Amino acid sequence: MKYTGINHLAMVTKDMDKTVRFWRDLLGLRLVVGMGKPGYRHYFFELSESDMIAFFEWPEAEGIEEKDHGYPVTGPIVFDHVAMGVENEESLWEIKARLEAADFWVSEVIDHGFIYSVYSFDPNGIAIEFSCYTKELDVRKEPVMIDRNPSRVTMEGPEPRPNKWPMPNKPPAADDRNRYPGEGRELIEKKPLNKFK
Repeated sequence: MKYTGINHLAMVTKDMDKTVRFWRDLLGLRLVVGMGKPGYRHYFFELSESDMIAFFEWPEAEGIEEKDHGYPVTGPIVFDHVAMGVENEESLWEIKARLEAADFWVSEVIDHGFIYSVYSFDPNGIAIEFSCYTKELDVRKEPVMIDRNPSRVTMEGPEPRPNKWPMPNKPPAADDRNRYPGEGRELIEKKPLNKFK
């Protein structure tokens, strides 16, 4: 298997227009797919050549309280924050300036050793981080472990360990593979109702 990135993160908004204004118009992400019908919208924003952020609009959804990035909590939780990479430190400072000009709270630039980051929240209360790599350390080329109390499993190293899970069956032959139609199939089968001009 070879991964190409995060195809998309699917998040929730109560107000798609506010969400489009923030992600497209303030942060500069292209709106590349908009699907919808009464009571349902699913919009995708291009983050990079291989990565997108998507939002479902659920008008009855309740917003979440803002939670500090990386701050431990108790009780049910499955998500802390979304961290998006930017090309360089100049881009990081530009995002910080844009957020401040639009009156969104944004942190100072934080030096994490291998990345520089700024933190903020989108209009839905989703905790977001923007990061760029530093020149001092490339953790992809030289993985590091500075946890003072790492587990035995962790200390097996950075590379995947074979034979830790049952071996899967072979995938079905090409003639035996089925695909089932999902939401958005009309993008291919019919002309979209509304095209961007």
